Amino acid sequence: MNAVFGTSAKRPTWQTIALFVLGLWLSSSFILDFVIMPTLGTAGMLNDASFASAGYSIFWIFNRIELLCAALVLTSILALRGTSNLYHHVRRWSILLSGLLLAIALINTYIMTPQMSALAMQLNLFEPATGMTSGMVQMHEGYWFLEAIKLIVGATVLAWCYHDSREIA
Repeated sequence: MNAVFGTSAKRPTWQTIALFVLGLWLSSSFILDFVIMPTLGTAGMLNDASFASAGYSIFWIFNRIELLCAALVLTSILALRGTSNLYHHVRRWSILLSGLLLAIALINTYIMTPQMSALAMQLNLFEPATGMTSGMVQMHEGYWFLEAIKLIVGATVLAWCYHDSREIA
């Protein structure tokens, strides 16, 4: 029971979970956004008519993992609110920012990815594929805006958790 609620002498388990999940989530988002997708774009796969369904499959899986990560981070931060050494206002901000991370994951999963996939679907097989429509450009801008917020907020919460873990050790 002590392992679940983090009453160990060295570092609470919830803090370890928050640090691990935030590190995993932010690094995988960074790799997907700045390595995998640009590589696929450079290879010309983004212009392929069948990429919309393949991209939806990739992001369907990744978005569900993001939801799990966001829920674990929020749960960890809520579990730490009484035991954390951080200042009172930082604890409140960390809860608020963790909730924002969950909201971004929900928006990406249930709004952005389905809409972007729907806009990218080639419904007329006899018409040649054209470039991105203005709606798709706006969706990409919204996606990148949310990704930037997610990376900044996630790094902030990660830094606070790390700083708090250094005070306990």
